[in-house]
Amino acid sequence: MGLEKIDIVEQREKKLSPQAAWTGGVAFTFFIALLGYLLALIPGFNYVGQLACAIIIAIVYRQIFGYPEALRSGITFSSKRLLRVAIILYGLKLNIATVLSDGIGLLIRDAGVIIFAIFATIWLAKILKADKMISLLLGVGTGVCGAAAIAAVAPIIKSKDEDTAISVGIIALMGTIFAIAYTILRPFLPLDDIQYGVWSGMTLHELAHVALAAEPAGEDALAIALLAKLGRVFLLVPLCFVFIFLMKRKNKGSEEMNTKMEYPWFLVGFIILSILGSYVFGHSIEVPESVMNAVFTLTTWLLTAAMVGLGLNVNLKDLRTRALRPLLAMTITSVALSIIAFFIV
Repeated sequence: MGLEKIDIVEQREKKLSPQAAWTGGVAFTFFIALLGYLLALIPGFNYVGQLACAIIIAIVYRQIFGYPEALRSGITFSSKRLLRVAIILYGLKLNIATVLSDGIGLLIRDAGVIIFAIFATIWLAKILKADKMISLLLGVGTGVCGAAAIAAVAPIIKSKDEDTAISVGIIALMGTIFAIAYTILRPFLPLDDIQYGVWSGMTLHELAHVALAAEPAGEDALAIALLAKLGRVFLLVPLCFVFIFLMKRKNKGSEEMNTKMEYPWFLVGFIILSILGSYVFGHSIEVPESVMNAVFTLTTWLLTAAMVGLGLNVNLKDLRTRALRPLLAMTITSVALSIIAFFIV
């Protein structure tokens, strides 16, 4: 009976046309993204967020039902192409003019945060004998802007989909825990609202985490927190070019590796939309707020569908053996970063 079922599944997979496999795969990633959105509406899960909820569902699906091979082409499209589109659109969230005019001091401190997060995580990973790729991605996510930073750097450093998905899942979960911890600690900290906002923006992982932690402290705290966070997002572009340089230098002399080194054109799109969003839209060209909100919503859905595609590649057996030590390294780094930034603020 079991063999008959396998034969039936194989026959169905063979009958799927390339177009049907592509359409079905993309639709499947958005369907799980929808389930993640609905799960995030439930009290408790709302702190975790749509992105992390969708990844969790995708990982659980993989462990129970296996990878949907018949839909691989569409799922791969979501995890590769839609991911790049989401990163490009993410550029609209970065206001370069605000960062450069009001946040130069914060920008310098943000650079220090990124350098510390990456090197500290890598150093701890060596001591703990943790997986190097996952640890590097977690260091980037901790230092810059969580999932978006990991997604931008991953194709440059040739990260496997599974490593990228594991890193995004960890950063989303730990960022949520830290954001909740910040809100609990806030009344007991000897910081005024502005200082607390700067501290949150300099150290928390995602934009959403910064907003979650800073909002209870008031509008001024939220504004300065987001400004501090935007400085870290701003530094994502030069960081990516540093990784491009390092990868080319590492692969120098290897003709085969050099041919595989693709230029991340999505970063150009990210820069262009950042410039348009900062100096054109809302200035020489009026764009309704509803349109911008719609674009931001689309960005979230595209990024979530892409992460679903990555999450479907995660094997929990490997997760147990490869993710625990990088998680420990990243947690120690995040705690140290919070303490150091607290005294700097």
